[in-house]
Amino acid sequence: MKKIEAIIRKSEFDETKEALHKIGVTFFSYWDVTGIGNEKVGHVYRGVSYSTADIQRRYLSIVVTDSFVEKTVETLLKAAHTGNVGDGKIFVSTIDEAYRIRTKEKGSESLK
Repeated sequence: MKKIEAIIRKSEFDETKEALHKIGVTFFSYWDVTGIGNEKVGHVYRGVSYSTADIQRRYLSIVVTDSFVEKTVETLLKAAHTGNVGDGKIFVSTIDEAYRIRTKEKGSESLK
């Protein structure tokens, strides 16, 4: 099993969520985060200068079977892409074990 963590623009979240549901990712966690990225240029809006490096993002945490990693990552790359600086990052790490508390199932069975 793998854990896929994605940090994306909040404006791309709805499209990303729908795309994940279409490929069969029916459960994941997400929350709002703020971070500092590579963008160093500020913007001016109505005469007020502000930094775009601290723009809020949405953090997704998804656990999938090893065979589903590539499809999930490709979906994230397509759905969250705008082509602009600040589109986000995706990290993939190994999950040693997973359990469903209600049924006590473990491993990939707990993800269904």
